[in-house]
Amino acid sequence: MGIISPVVTDSNGNPVATGSSQILDKDDFMTLLVAQMTNQNPLEPMDNTEFIAELAQFSSLEQMQNMNALLEQSLEWDYLQMQTVNNTNATSLIGREVQATFSNIYLDEDNLPQINYTSAEYAQSVTIEILNADGAVVRTLDMEDIAAGGNSIVWDGKDENGDRLESGFYTIQISAVNGEGESFTPSTYVEGIVDGVVYRDGSAYLQINGLEISLAEVTSIQAANEEDEG
Repeated sequence: MGIISPVVTDSNGNPVATGSSQILDKDDFMTLLVAQMTNQNPLEPMDNTEFIAELAQFSSLEQMQNMNALLEQSLEWDYLQMQTVNNTNATSLIGREVQATFSNIYLDEDNLPQINYTSAEYAQSVTIEILNADGAVVRTLDMEDIAAGGNSIVWDGKDENGDRLESGFYTIQISAVNGEGESFTPSTYVEGIVDGVVYRDGSAYLQINGLEISLAEVTSIQAANEEDEG
């Protein structure tokens, strides 16, 4: 009587791939082993070598599955630890001035949003498109002769017709042309004082200028200026 093998081979004895439905777990393997022993020919019982080999296969399979389970638990634990550390660190940023990569702005009745962007090189022209929640362009801002580095412009909250738009979130799209006439894309960012921290789906988000910023987007942290705090 042959040994139960968890590996399927072709006619030449080479291992071949099988579908996921053909992969045995340790319970299936033990069930087959017990069935094999129960239904073996009494006149030709399984010899000790075959039995030991099958037990060794079962033990190896069980060890591999246990190792996989432990690895998954370890990865999950590491992830939870990392989230805990990040969430704890997030609260220490309240009252600090941070800068973060971000392409959204928030318009309300009391404040006009500032659009910040970084140009990697001199730009002879920069075009900023402001999109509403439906993805429609509501305002286009054109600028010329922009130096490399950080730049900003305040949006008056109005559309192309000069009408005040509703309060809410808007998305920024920006493009530029350098001195050689080549197009490139400056990066947008938000900066401000962290007003608070909110937790969603196990992650911490910083509240800045009406926006919620993921910790992963933060690029710099500084002590708040006294003017900003006042």
